[in-house]
Order: sequence, then C-alpha cells, then structure tokens
Amino acid sequence: MKNHIARVLRKNQTPQEIKLWSLLKNKKLAGLKFRRQHKIDKYIVDFCCLEKKLIIELDGGQHNEEKNIIKDKQRDKFLHDQGYVVLRIWNNEVNENMEGVVDKMLESCNIK
Repeated sequence: MKNHIARVLRKNQTPQEIKLWSLLKNKKLAGLKFRRQHKIDKYIVDFCCLEKKLIIELDGGQHNEEKNIIKDKQRDKFLHDQGYVVLRIWNNEVNENMEGVVDKMLESCNIK
C-alpha cells in the first residue's frame, strides 16, 4: 500500500518538490543519488540519499500546527534512530533562497 502512495505522491508533487527534484535528479548535486518519495519503514520521505543517509523534507505552513510539529518530531526521532540525518526545509526557502538550500544540503552531506 505504501508503494502505491509513494507513486501517487511522485505524480502529484508540489511546485517546490518539482523545483528541488530538478536539482537532485540524475546525480546533479555533488554526484549523489537521491530518491524521491522513498519508503523507510512506515514513512515516506520526500527525498533521500541512501549513501549519505540524508533525508530532505520540504515543509509547508501546515508543519507549523502543533499536531504536525509533534508528529514531525516523532517521525524525525524514528528516522534518526535508523541512522538518518533529517534536513527540514521550508517551501518558502526553496522559492526564495535556493542557493542557501543547496548549501544546507551540501553541509549535511559533509561536502563543502
């Protein structure tokens, strides 16, 4: 079922996901392979580099709501416990400061 959901999410990306994916696909970022809408246990993450164990989550305004803040913390803890680094990026950062977003991603991969 999760694989079906991941496929649906890949087909219905947000404008920010499309923009970021254009920079990540085909190993464009430092030669690193990223997957989008990748399933890890019971979660589907926006973008994942398995080699660096880096997860990139794009967050919209709904992630500022208390119930979602709690869910995100639980999810992040689970993913951290699996050895992943979770980098949360706000949609407006993708829209307004893509260079800063790229810098954050490279720093998280210990590149730069």
